Amino acid sequence: MNVRRSGALACLLIAGVLSGGATRAATVEVEVEGIEPAASDLYVALCQGGLSEKECRIGQDAPVRGTVQRVVFRGVAPGAYAVAAFQDVNGNGRLDRTGLGLPLEPYGFSGETPRGARPDFGRAAFALREPGAALRVRLSRALPPR
Repeated sequence: MNVRRSGALACLLIAGVLSGGATRAATVEVEVEGIEPAASDLYVALCQGGLSEKECRIGQDAPVRGTVQRVVFRGVAPGAYAVAAFQDVNGNGRLDRTGLGLPLEPYGFSGETPRGARPDFGRAAFALREPGAALRVRLSRALPPR
């Protein structure tokens, strides 16, 4: 192979890698329903690989402005995600739980996560592709308010 030809081939390969490897971004719109009328904050997170705090690193919080609220995540890389949300009724910045781990504040997940069962990423997950996704999360309580 001559030098001129190998240089052109290298340029084509580099251009192909750069254009094919460009990071793509999507938008996720989450409509949260079932918010209790209380002066509180709403926390919504995108989770990858699981539903623990460690895996739910893309998050937003906002003051509650009604019983339904929309949260938008922009510039999210396509992939498999789940949404976890809760209403911080007492304002301490975390989801309070009983000694057995049951949530004391309104919470919810995307997908088909049944109430009373341990949340499962596989049941809550959705595939995010360009240009994005719109979904609903319904908050509810595991236990009645104290």
